[in-house]
Amino acid sequence: MKHFYLFFITCIFGSPFFANSQQKDRTRLTDTIKNYSAYKRKLTFAGVLQTRYVLALDKNADINGKNFDPATSKAISNTFLVKRARVMLKGDINDHFSANILANLAEFNSDPTNKVLENAYIKYSLNQYFHIQAGQFRPFFGIEDVIPVDIIRTLDFSNQYYAFGKNGWQSFQTGISILGNVIPGGKLRYFAGAYNGNNKNQSSDDNNTKNLYGRLEADFLKGFTVGVNAGSGSMAASDIGQAYGADVTAKIPLSGKFDLLLMAEYKKGANFLAYNTDKQLIRPDLDEYQMQGFYFFPTLRYNHESRRLRAIEFSCRYEYFDENYKLASNPRQTLIPNVSLIFADDFYAALQLGVAIDKFKNEVPLSTTYNHNLGYVQLQIRF
Repeated sequence: MKHFYLFFITCIFGSPFFANSQQKDRTRLTDTIKNYSAYKRKLTFAGVLQTRYVLALDKNADINGKNFDPATSKAISNTFLVKRARVMLKGDINDHFSANILANLAEFNSDPTNKVLENAYIKYSLNQYFHIQAGQFRPFFGIEDVIPVDIIRTLDFSNQYYAFGKNGWQSFQTGISILGNVIPGGKLRYFAGAYNGNNKNQSSDDNNTKNLYGRLEADFLKGFTVGVNAGSGSMAASDIGQAYGADVTAKIPLSGKFDLLLMAEYKKGANFLAYNTDKQLIRPDLDEYQMQGFYFFPTLRYNHESRRLRAIEFSCRYEYFDENYKLASNPRQTLIPNVSLIFADDFYAALQLGVAIDKFKNEVPLSTTYNHNLGYVQLQIRF
């Protein structure tokens, strides 16, 4: 009988504790996020400031490489300047939506029309296999589009990058793109999209044809990546043209604190600007207005890893580029030996010294198509 009363009392007085215990368990099992509106919401501010001093090393060429006659005119042979003053703002709305804005305030030094605003796009990230972005951004059409825009390892981007950008193939364009991993782990990646193809900060497209592009990247070995690109598009009243490219990047650890970084890229594509400005009554087909280029960019990095000096990089980029190789071939060869002293990891503070050597097969007097050499000292800070 005592055992019965003990059991009865335990059931009566112990039931609230059992209930509370059960309630806590039930709460824990159903304690999930009911509203993702502000989940992982944050605002990120970043930028890059790049200042430089340049000196023309030829008596008959100015700092822009333009030839002049010393007997009849004077030109600027050296100057201090602010090349980039980029400010980036990224707003993560939640774990799927974000907005990105990038402006280069240094463009106010000259005519800022169609220049200052660079990135302005909204991005939706579903998972590692699918991201979509819409607005103004850089289509992924080569190594220099994939590398962050605020990391400059030498004097500037390649000549082919700027020429392909002016022709609407890369650099900042307005449109839509998708990207992501093809297989888990990111060993194979894809990029594709459609955009106007008439460059940044334009009120609308200049024709009804949209540029299309696609890129595949694969990591075959550790530190070894191969990419291929293809594109189709037009500019203004031009016919539809194509562009192609392939590139390789590699990071090879050497003995001790040394690494060897290798970059190589080839591109070929339609030169819409040359086609549209040709005023001949009988004009060749667009297929005749072609540009192509190749560059090889080796960098030897010494990881010093002291408290103040993190690394030293020795590089020398060689580039061959011909803007109209079928109709008016005049190859330009550029050699840029460069030394970078890196004072903060990931290029957050770097001092660079080098020389840009440009040689043309056929020089054109009183123009920028003229052999010239430019020395520079450059300081860049990321923040």
